[in-house]
Amino acid sequence: MNRHLLVAGCLSLAIAAGAQTKQGGISASMLKDIQKEQSQMPVSKALMNAVAANAIDELAKSRQNAGQFDTYFSIETSKQSITDQKSSGRCWMFSGLNVLRSNYTHQHGDSIQLELSHAHLFFWDQLEKANLMLQGCVDTGKKPIDDQRVQFFFQNPVGDGGTFCGVSDLAEKYGLVPAEVLPESYSSDNTAKVRALISSKLREYGLQLRDMAQKDRKQASIDKAKARMLAQIYKMLVITLGEPVTEFTYAFKNKSGKAIAPAKTYTPQSFYKEVVGGPINGTFIMAMNDPRRPYYKTYEVEYDRHTYDGHNWRYVNLPMDDIEQMAIASLKDGRKLYSSYDVGKFLDRKRGYADTENFDYESLFGTTFGMDKAQRISTFDSGSTHAMTLSAVDLDEKGRAKKWKVENSWGASWGQQGHLIMTDRWFREYMFRLVVDKKYVPEKILRAAETEPIMVMPEDPLFLPDE
Repeated sequence: MNRHLLVAGCLSLAIAAGAQTKQGGISASMLKDIQKEQSQMPVSKALMNAVAANAIDELAKSRQNAGQFDTYFSIETSKQSITDQKSSGRCWMFSGLNVLRSNYTHQHGDSIQLELSHAHLFFWDQLEKANLMLQGCVDTGKKPIDDQRVQFFFQNPVGDGGTFCGVSDLAEKYGLVPAEVLPESYSSDNTAKVRALISSKLREYGLQLRDMAQKDRKQASIDKAKARMLAQIYKMLVITLGEPVTEFTYAFKNKSGKAIAPAKTYTPQSFYKEVVGGPINGTFIMAMNDPRRPYYKTYEVEYDRHTYDGHNWRYVNLPMDDIEQMAIASLKDGRKLYSSYDVGKFLDRKRGYADTENFDYESLFGTTFGMDKAQRISTFDSGSTHAMTLSAVDLDEKGRAKKWKVENSWGASWGQQGHLIMTDRWFREYMFRLVVDKKYVPEKILRAAETEPIMVMPEDPLFLPDE
């Protein structure tokens, strides 16, 4: 474009912008007021230059909080190998399987080295989520395409995220497999592309099923069509994740790799029985801390589950004091716990250390960030983003928590040898979900968990899946 024409065009746009006077827009007078306000609180050129050339967290890092921190824990469960979810959103699965294998070794000997296949459970998770989406399209087939519930299915047909409810439903239905029997594939470690392709195919299929439902086709015809669609999804999963294992031979080993018993032949279901023993569902409660809502009430999220015939995500809303006491009771008994957090907030990634005093953004920008936990949740500023395995707590002389430690799933070289240490003040602000075996749950909370749940929408900011 001619340079003179470009300048003239830019000037005309500027004049047009200044001429906008509709109520609510940025008018010329408002802009003048903004700039006047700015002139009264000038920013030094040195600060502007520093921010332009450096990461904000490096500049906001608190020097008073950047030194060595205490890594001693008065209560710590047995160490186990650290996993790595790579470029996938399967943290919920990694944390859940960490708990299951820890429960087994805690009962049968901490010298046992056991790793469970995430690829196995992920295969069935994706197939089940595909069926959930397609059946949801059938169930809502006569609603308009812009209906909120219809949009829920089409917006995210399959995803990596989830909660411990998915681990319990999938493991009970499809069993478990050792990691060495079905190892990770490139697509299980890097899920974005296959997820996008399967999602595109499911959206196409969803429209076809909606059309059948609107034309009042017989249920048998709809079921047959859905089965053909799922067969194609199954094929795509086999190509990218591998053929599901139906039978295998395995010998349990110690941490040196030596077999501690003769090899046996298992199916995924019989191996699940060997490792877990019995049903998972019914043995735990999922607690959450949501200060927006009344405590000691149970909440359930419709359609937020991993399998169509499985369990919706259900939570007992509790104060942090109750959640901490249950966590401490479990850890004292050597039992790790599934837990989830808003892990990106005030996290020093290099040190694997989370504390509300790690960064001083207020001084850097000359303002305050004053929302409390309830306000951050309500405005989508904070919520559960990442699941990790709670493994240790450090108590003061009065039995109160000072700091916590989790096993992360970002590899053994990350943070504190694969672990994250968090102060209790951070834990109380950014911890959201905890799965606790019922044996560590007080009677009052057990009774609350048995009450009729209050149904909430999956679009709620706190009911997004852990990734």
